[in-house]
Amino acid sequence: MASATSAESAPPPSATTATATATPSSTSTPIPSTMRAWQYTHTHGGIEKNLTLNPSASLPPHDAKSLGHNKVLVQVLAAALNPVDYKLAEAPVLSRLAIKKPASPGLDFAGRVVAVGTGEGSAHHHHQKHQDQHTALTPSTLVFGRINPPTPYGTLAEYTIAHTDAVAVLPEGVDPRDAAGVGTAGLTAYQSIVPYVRKETKDQQQQRTPRVFINGGSGGTGTWGIQIAKTLGCYVVTSCSGRNVELCKSLGADEVVDYTTENVVEALKKKATVKPAATTTGESGSEDGRFDLVVDNVGSPAALYWRSHEFTTPKAKFVHVGADMSLHSGLEITKRLLWPGFLGGGKRAYHFIATRNDVAQLDEIGKWLKEGKIRAVNDEVFPMEDVPKAFERLKTKHAKGKIVVSVRNE
Repeated sequence: MASATSAESAPPPSATTATATATPSSTSTPIPSTMRAWQYTHTHGGIEKNLTLNPSASLPPHDAKSLGHNKVLVQVLAAALNPVDYKLAEAPVLSRLAIKKPASPGLDFAGRVVAVGTGEGSAHHHHQKHQDQHTALTPSTLVFGRINPPTPYGTLAEYTIAHTDAVAVLPEGVDPRDAAGVGTAGLTAYQSIVPYVRKETKDQQQQRTPRVFINGGSGGTGTWGIQIAKTLGCYVVTSCSGRNVELCKSLGADEVVDYTTENVVEALKKKATVKPAATTTGESGSEDGRFDLVVDNVGSPAALYWRSHEFTTPKAKFVHVGADMSLHSGLEITKRLLWPGFLGGGKRAYHFIATRNDVAQLDEIGKWLKEGKIRAVNDEVFPMEDVPKAFERLKTKHAKGKIVVSVRNE
């Protein structure tokens, strides 16, 4: 992939001129009155069968009042798909009540800021509070991040609105198509691993190499997760099908369990009884094979949580990432959260991750991308015209890494 570099940002406006310069009319390029956008009015039979490419869709409201102090209008260069994109759209009650139609799906993006809000709380001032480099979100700044659902103005369109707490400056040299896949999956992987590993490392005072098991290492979240855990110095074991074993190893996984040929729980129990071999970075494993953190990106087998005490340390954390929108799934999560271990519930601390926006975390992921510590894994980059095919690929659940859509070629 060819790399794109960040546009050179204008010097931050002074306090006396911020209000005058940070306005929606202060743009590097004219903003059109219409845009191309994939839209749906219903999802009967699946979103992929009901999307229409509208060549003259209305842009989201982007006047000064609409953008306010914490939103920016972004020209989308690339977008990435997540399962929640179709799950939310296809949820019969939630979609009907929460999303105005016609609507465009998509949460994640990389693009260019074309309009910002006004005043002391504008995007310029807001972002200065969140970024070490104090880079202003001014028109022409290349950025990446995610938008807040539910909204009718998703990222599978030429323009979208993003809150500044979920927008980071694109590091120079990072391809927008690679950064587009960070938003939801990258933040989810970060939040399911980094806080727990850093606390574990601090508590152990570097006496033990943290051992992490990632259930589902070849998907969008798992491919980020393996690399993030390795960047933090963890010993990583992951699961995937046989055809993706080499991919997971190339991302740094020390051991891989093929769930198509092995019982995952039994394999982990066996690994917990022996001292692990040297890691791919040459480090020796921890004093035994028990895991300090389990990250479940799949949700199955159910026994993975209920028997996690058989292959984890007493203080280990079990982090569940994502879930379908069924009643059964909701009841299972509630049971894990509320049923105490002494009454027959789970024996390990259970955490369900609801991804939250965090500029500092996006910045750190972007820094790792720039430094080459992690890399994007894109299953396929679809042209804007093939979004229905992109959703078909996503729904196979066999994609390796992220599915990306090139919205605008530059």
